[in-house]
Amino acid sequence: MKVINSFFEVITYLDRQEILKKLERAGRISHKSENKIVSDSAPDFVKKIIKSGHESVLEHVAISVIIVCDRGISHELVRHRIASYTQESTRYCDYWKKGELIFIKPFFLEEGTEKYQIWEKAMKVAEGFYFELRKKGLKPEEARSVLPNSLKTEVFMTANLREWRHIFALRCAPESHPQMREIMVPLLHFFQRKLSPIFDDFYINHEKKTAVKDKFLD
Repeated sequence: MKVINSFFEVITYLDRQEILKKLERAGRISHKSENKIVSDSAPDFVKKIIKSGHESVLEHVAISVIIVCDRGISHELVRHRIASYTQESTRYCDYWKKGELIFIKPFFLEEGTEKYQIWEKAMKVAEGFYFELRKKGLKPEEARSVLPNSLKTEVFMTANLREWRHIFALRCAPESHPQMREIMVPLLHFFQRKLSPIFDDFYINHEKKTAVKDKFLD
């Protein structure tokens, strides 16, 4: 067996200037104010439409991300309806032929501790039973019944910018699952660095637990 950490990879080419200009061009259609477009008007325009709540304009740009997480987290992730998903399939992936199963390390368990050792033993047992069932002739889609939530999976996910804002508002909140936040908080920070000002009104405060600007705090 192999144990890895969760991670993400942004697939879409993020040209900030190009994305902001596209959003401004789309947004100005409603009031026919295209004559106000100048070389540096897009950032302020996008900031204004977000502040005013006209986020439907953000739906004109979509971003694709590969998220590597455990199966349990993937079940929460795919509940977001306004997005497209392609996920690694335990029906068709034959891990017996690959020679090993890959599990996602629970970041809340410290390696070497008794709790981690119990989890690690459980993963080894699950791997052993999966291989044994395959050897006895069960198909991958049948043998997968013994696989745990910690099994690694890959999800190719595409969502528009408005939906990403919705996802971050829910999945970076303090009450969200810790392993979901392990992925989503760094992803939010990545988007903030690359696509300001679209996500600038989200922030993490490590001291308070109350809502600010209808978003979230940590």
